[in-house]
Amino acid sequence: MADVLSLRLSIDEPLTAGSELVLRQRGTAVEHRMPLGATGAQARDATLALSLAPLPLSPGRWDTYLTQDGARTRLHSVDPGFSLDHLDAYALSRRTLAYRAYRTRNGFLALKVDEAEPVAEVRAVWFREGRFEVTGLLAFTGLDDDESRHEARLSLRRSGSDAELTSAATVQGVRFHAALSLCDVLAAAPEQPGSWSPSLEVDGLPEPLRLGSRLDDVNGKRRRLQYPATRIDGVPIRPSYTADDELRIEVGG
Repeated sequence: MADVLSLRLSIDEPLTAGSELVLRQRGTAVEHRMPLGATGAQARDATLALSLAPLPLSPGRWDTYLTQDGARTRLHSVDPGFSLDHLDAYALSRRTLAYRAYRTRNGFLALKVDEAEPVAEVRAVWFREGRFEVTGLLAFTGLDDDESRHEARLSLRRSGSDAELTSAATVQGVRFHAALSLCDVLAAAPEQPGSWSPSLEVDGLPEPLRLGSRLDDVNGKRRRLQYPATRIDGVPIRPSYTADDELRIEVGG
């Protein structure tokens, strides 16, 4: 999918020649301008489709403004930005930057630009029958969303040590499912509480994929998502997220 910003503007006066959409980066005041065509007649709304690809937008948050006739107005938004209908399709292509339009807390339109690297996007995680299980979507890998199967392995690595566990995983197209025994996790470091980082190795991809959750509207999952803990031999084990929304398995503590 192309990186195109589609807007429907509610306007009282027609857009004039020389009108521009201005993107201003927070924290740096860097600006990029995009010329808009004049509507040429009285109109109650204007529909625009603006390609972001030619702009050298760096990662960060960009506020939007409309300038015409020497005046600049920050764009309000009534779109809550909760629609995720096309997000999976957007994440299927291989790209280096990912763009997201959203409404700020004060009701203005803004863009969020993130670096996009291949990742295993978590859709569900749970403990059952003594196992850690996870399902999700391979994002920004360029793999096709079809019925083809890929050899894959789930790895858990304990932070601050060489302890590592692996198990076979299922990848069909871009959908994955993986599971690993929690008893094996305890046996690998029986008396040391700590955090385990999961990753997914998929044949045909050059690097292991980190497991995280970013393709939604829930920011700050470390504070907002609280999973219930299970106990194995009396030791609590709980999934959690880092400040960067990467999945971790917390053992003990």
